Amino acid sequence: MNGLARIRATIPHRYPVLLVDRVVSVEQGVRIRTRKAISATESCYAGLPEDAPEEEYAYPLSRLLESWAQSAVLLASWERPNADVLSGQVELLTGLRGVELLEPVRPGDVVEHEVIAVRELPDAAIFRGECAVDGRTAVRIGQLTVARRGAEVLRPAVPGPTGTGSRA
Repeated sequence: MNGLARIRATIPHRYPVLLVDRVVSVEQGVRIRTRKAISATESCYAGLPEDAPEEEYAYPLSRLLESWAQSAVLLASWERPNADVLSGQVELLTGLRGVELLEPVRPGDVVEHEVIAVRELPDAAIFRGECAVDGRTAVRIGQLTVARRGAEVLRPAVPGPTGTGSRA
């Protein structure tokens, strides 16, 4: 099971921010390959005029990176899924560097993400990889770092009786 059901059972992302369509392969703790199909109906293209030039249909780098980062979280969580962001441990992006956009991605393209685990620690993980279309590298990611924290860090602070905040 490497389709949407497994993805949804592993990470908390949902429509409209779930940006991974399929897991192609997983080597637990080593690497993952995923796919994201780019469609002209995505919200980032809303409002473009009918006669917009093709270069305006370049898929935003921020969305490519988000899709790739979701793939990294899938790799980090594959053996310990947590689809509920309000319980258990969550992965929080703490750093991203060495990003190179080599060519644009457009509607009709199927992006294959490759995420490679560089280092795994109990409370953090470091990844590197790329996004490719038809075997050509479109984006290279030098390093993504995530911190693993208890889900309580996502809950809003509630004022206590002395005015100090505590997690709900």
